[in-house]
Amino acid sequence: MNVTIIGAGNMGRGIGTRAVAGGHSVTFVDANPEVAEKTAADVKASAKNGAKVSTSSLGDAVLGDVVVLAVWYGTNIEIAKQLGTKLAGKVVVDIANPLNSTYDGLATAPDSSSAEDLAKAIASGAKVVKAFNTTFAGTLLSEQATGQPLDVFIAGDDADAKSQVSQLVTDGGMRAIDAGPLHRARQIEAMQLLHITLQGTLGTNWGSALKIIG
Repeated sequence: MNVTIIGAGNMGRGIGTRAVAGGHSVTFVDANPEVAEKTAADVKASAKNGAKVSTSSLGDAVLGDVVVLAVWYGTNIEIAKQLGTKLAGKVVVDIANPLNSTYDGLATAPDSSSAEDLAKAIASGAKVVKAFNTTFAGTLLSEQATGQPLDVFIAGDDADAKSQVSQLVTDGGMRAIDAGPLHRARQIEAMQLLHITLQGTLGTNWGSALKIIG
């Protein structure tokens, strides 16, 4: 499938690397064209099975089947509003963790999540899926943590959309875990908040991963 990744920073690079390693073509979009070009050049080395890597501006981008918003909470909603009806019919992946200004809590209301806030703001017909928010960028680049394949927790209300994202995850060498409907993003985001705050305690330097064993 064709994947558009908006945001060519560390997470965009990590997700793009796994996507092209799974044979999917990726287009990077970033507010800084030079960043997009650098990330695209880095990711090309991992491309397999004819996967192509390109860049585009937000205004000119021909959006792929899956659009990954690899940006901060708040920016994800702004971009969705800017793209408007161009997102109709697309699978839109929200990776944001809505951390507050002190990074010790969530900025979203208790009865919502970044993914649900995005779904309320996005064009009609777009299918929002929560994924990749619990995987750190470095582990995505290496495809694993301490020798274990990464688990990617997925939540969404559209079964076909979740299936597409699951395929993207599986093809990239990771394990997709269907966490249920979109409102489960609340628990997935809270889970990652804990994971983030434990980095200092564990001393894992962003190299750890959340995984279900059994």
